[in-house]
Amino acid sequence: ASASLSLHRTSQPPLAWSSELRPLGGTSCCFAIAGMMTGAFYSVSTLLNQMIVTHYPGEEVNAGRIGLTLVVAGMLGSIICGLWLDYTKTYKQTTLIVYILSFVGMTIFTFTLDIGNLVIVFVTGGVLGFFMTGYLPLGFEFAAEITYPESEGTSSGLLNASAQIFGILFTLVQGKLITDYDPRAGNLFLCAWMFVGIILTALIKSDLRRHTVNSGILNTDIKAVSDLTFFILVVLLHLNI
Repeated sequence: ASASLSLHRTSQPPLAWSSELRPLGGTSCCFAIAGMMTGAFYSVSTLLNQMIVTHYPGEEVNAGRIGLTLVVAGMLGSIICGLWLDYTKTYKQTTLIVYILSFVGMTIFTFTLDIGNLVIVFVTGGVLGFFMTGYLPLGFEFAAEITYPESEGTSSGLLNASAQIFGILFTLVQGKLITDYDPRAGNLFLCAWMFVGIILTALIKSDLRRHTVNSGILNTDIKAVSDLTFFILVVLLHLNI
């Protein structure tokens, strides 16, 4: 009886939600990488006014304008990066390059924030927003590729949860560093985590499962159309004879 019971247990299908948790295994690194970048962007956006006012007292209006510049540049970056990715299909390469450029932009923003020139802050803020926000569609698409055939809704949900967690942690720690030390200390904290993200992005395996499957389907469709065209030509030639 015990043997039949154990056999019955092993023959039972796995729980439906177990397949939804499979991305947490081999691809959790991808969610952490995207969470670091997005969390850093959330933290900068939240604490931007505090950073600007610390070095430029009375410039609350310009602090808001710098934030607007960051958002508008980010919208443009998202569109351009998304179009580039759709055209080239170079998921890992594009993600890594944008990650590096975001790190460079964050570093420049960190060391030019206190030089006393708001024009430079506007420019560096725009560059920072362009690449950091431009990374968002790349992160979602790369995660969808790696976790395929899992639902894109699952990968997007996990990615968003990771971003929220890192965003909360980064905002709390960076805010504490800004209060106790200065904005540079808080920004260097984010730079350190972004550098870790670059290393992990370079090491992650680019397994483009969804792209491979879609390419196979497309090739099959093309072959089917070619075979049908050849068959029609043979029939027409036969009728002419």
